[in-house]
Amino acid sequence: MQLPNAFKNKYQRLLGEEAPAFFAALNEESFSGFRINPLKPGKPTATISQSTGKVPYVPTGYYGQVNGKSLDHVTGWVYSQEPSAMYVGEVVDPQPGERVLDLCAAPGGKSTHLISLMNDQGLLVANEIFRKRAQILAENLERWGTRNTVVMNESPEELEKQFPQFFDRILIDAPCSGEGMFRKEPAGIEYWNPEYPAECANRQRKIIASAVKMLKPGGILVYSTCTFSPEEDEQNAGWILKNYPSMKMMEIDSYPGMDHGRPEWADGNPELAKAVRLFPHHIKGEGHFIAKFKYGDKVEGHSVKRKGRKKKKRQTSYSLSKEQQELFCEFNDTVIPDYQPNHLVLFGDQLYDLPSGINQLDDLNILRPGLHLGTFKKRRFEPSLALALFLHPDKSEKTLEINEEQWRQYVHGDTIAVEQELPNGWYLLVCAGHPCGFGKLVQKTVKNFYPKGLRF
Repeated sequence: MQLPNAFKNKYQRLLGEEAPAFFAALNEESFSGFRINPLKPGKPTATISQSTGKVPYVPTGYYGQVNGKSLDHVTGWVYSQEPSAMYVGEVVDPQPGERVLDLCAAPGGKSTHLISLMNDQGLLVANEIFRKRAQILAENLERWGTRNTVVMNESPEELEKQFPQFFDRILIDAPCSGEGMFRKEPAGIEYWNPEYPAECANRQRKIIASAVKMLKPGGILVYSTCTFSPEEDEQNAGWILKNYPSMKMMEIDSYPGMDHGRPEWADGNPELAKAVRLFPHHIKGEGHFIAKFKYGDKVEGHSVKRKGRKKKKRQTSYSLSKEQQELFCEFNDTVIPDYQPNHLVLFGDQLYDLPSGINQLDDLNILRPGLHLGTFKKRRFEPSLALALFLHPDKSEKTLEINEEQWRQYVHGDTIAVEQELPNGWYLLVCAGHPCGFGKLVQKTVKNFYPKGLRF
């Protein structure tokens, strides 16, 4: 790996005797990993059998690579994630029923982890400012199978107006200089220059300032980066302590191979040692920095009133027509009678189940307002792939077992012939315990409704 001389000089100075081992590690192969999905009704034994061991600090984490076209991956039973990055979700430690914000969430690794730890109870707002990345985030969360996640495409400045002192926990996995990912993504070296970390640190502080306004008194803020840069790590953590006196650093459990924060790389505040650093020459993973804060019960000078954008001339109607209500109720009663919607909302012809806690829709750019239930077409309702991936097989009155060869036909977009005599209608297709989509049975032939853009 050809590192810039300024980078090498910087870390030679900072790491001293450790520097040779640090630089040697950057020339070794990176580690791959994956997490299993505890929201699913079983374990992905096929993928686990190919792993090279457990990640010691993440109960659902494994070392190894995932086949992106495997049944386990396509149905959301596993998520490919770099091992060091997995620890961030464990540090956030969200609890079921809480309101949680993942402020810089794409592509979705940490969001899927957070909603799993919440047991899909409460509210997770997964936000990404860049539209294309937000769409990838929405797709990954859909595959994971979550009901109580809302995906937004907003700036932190706009979110702070809508959610003053709203969230119990906020994760800022900040956009950074990416030094910790150099050996995994060498192209990032091309963007690095000596001033880049300081430029990133300034942007990160603006994000932090918005996040603090959205945090409840007594709430938890976790700040993380995938860089080694002190400007973006200890120095930003020190900036938080200095500018928000009610914010106190919390101890983070440290596992073998993890390092404490380095106060000497910032203003010398000993509290900064409570942060955690993951270096590739000490641990089986890439570079990461994690700091955890608790906001005091008294919040100084940051109480803000909710302010919406200028009202649109025409408000969007999210209500269902009588015919649409009847169509969905017929499907609900016949196929998934145990499913109790929270708040049905309509976006165009798309039906969603909106989680509790999100009431105002007009003033927000929302890509995925909860669980996508399906699409209304002329005099019929078509259930979505998202709903199928959310369901457990025992929660559907009408399931159809298919084998792996039939599953491959299904994801290719083909119809499936069945032998048994069954009533016509919608069925949840299940392969080896994995709900994998809906099909409509007509005269022993399953019509294929797998989304065309996902077929392979």
